[in-house]
Amino acid sequence: MKELYLGIDVGSISTDFVLMLPDRSVYKKLYIRTHGNPVSAVIKGMTAFLYDERDISILGVGATGSGRQIAAEIVGADIVKNEITAHGVAAVQAVPEVKTVLEIGGQDSKIIFIENGIIVDFNMNTVCAAGTGSFLDRQAERLDIKIEQLGDLALSGGNDCQIAGRCAVFAESDMIHKQQEGYSRESILSGLCSALVRNYINNLCAGRKLNEPIVFQGGVAANKGIVKAFNDALNTQVIIPKYYDVMGAWGAAILAQENKRRSDSCSMFKGCFDVNGEWRSKSDICSGCANRCRVSVVYIGDRAIGRIGNRCENTTVKI
Repeated sequence: MKELYLGIDVGSISTDFVLMLPDRSVYKKLYIRTHGNPVSAVIKGMTAFLYDERDISILGVGATGSGRQIAAEIVGADIVKNEITAHGVAAVQAVPEVKTVLEIGGQDSKIIFIENGIIVDFNMNTVCAAGTGSFLDRQAERLDIKIEQLGDLALSGGNDCQIAGRCAVFAESDMIHKQQEGYSRESILSGLCSALVRNYINNLCAGRKLNEPIVFQGGVAANKGIVKAFNDALNTQVIIPKYYDVMGAWGAAILAQENKRRSDSCSMFKGCFDVNGEWRSKSDICSGCANRCRVSVVYIGDRAIGRIGNRCENTTVKI
C-alpha cells in the first residue's frame, strides 16, 4: 500500500491537488479551475484525483489558499496554512539554496525573501490586476489567441513596443493604442510582458535587492515571454521548478508531513464525499480596502465553513 500525503490549494482562479510520497517527490498532481465555486471544485477535483487510485493510505492532509478553510472542512485537513508559508516551503524543497521567490497567481502576486531555508519577509500585490494570470488570460482572449500561445508569440516580438504597465487599465488602453499605430501582435505582447514585469518589480520589490538563486513559480511561470522579461530585468536566469504550477499544494503536503512527524497522530482525512447537508454560498462586497472584492461565505447547512474571494486579510465579510 502506498503511503501518501495530500496537499490542496484552493484559490479564486484555480484549485490544485498534490499527492506526495514520503521522500517528498510528487506522486500525482492536478490543476483545475475553481470557477467561483470552491466547494464543487474541491469535491469534483478530489473525485477525479483519486478515481484510479487503489491501495493508498493518506498519512496527512494540508490545505492552503484563500479557500483553505473550505477545503479543510470538506476533506478533513490536519494542518491549514497561508499561501506564503506553503509556497516558501515548496520553493525551499525544490531549490534548497533559494533566496528569492517570485510567485504570480491568478488574482495576486507575491515575493518571498528566504534566508537559510527560512522565510524572513514577504510582500503581496493585491490591488493592481496587471501582471496576474487573469489579466493575461483576458488579453489573450481579446487578441484572439490561446493563453498557451502568448509566451511564444512574445518571444518573437522584439523590443520595439513600449507598453504602460503601471496598472491594468492603462496597459490595456496602451495595447489598443499600439494596435491602432500598426505594431504587430508579437511586438505588443513582448512589450506587455516587459511592462508587467516592471510593474511587479516596482510594486513588490520596493527597492530591495533580489538575491540569487531566484525561483519563479505560479501558473504564469509557464509564460516564456514573462520568464524572458524577468531574466532581462534582473540580469539573471530565474529558476522554474518542476512543479511550478502546484507549488502551493506541494507545500501544503510537505507541511502535512511535518505536522505528522511532530504529532504522530492519525490523519483526520475523511475523503471527498462527506459533505453533510446542502451547501450554499452568500456573497457580499468587502469594504476593508480599495480592492472592493466580492467575497463569498460558504455554508454547509446553517454552518459557515469558510470564505473565498478576498485578496487580502482586511476583509470585513466575516464567517
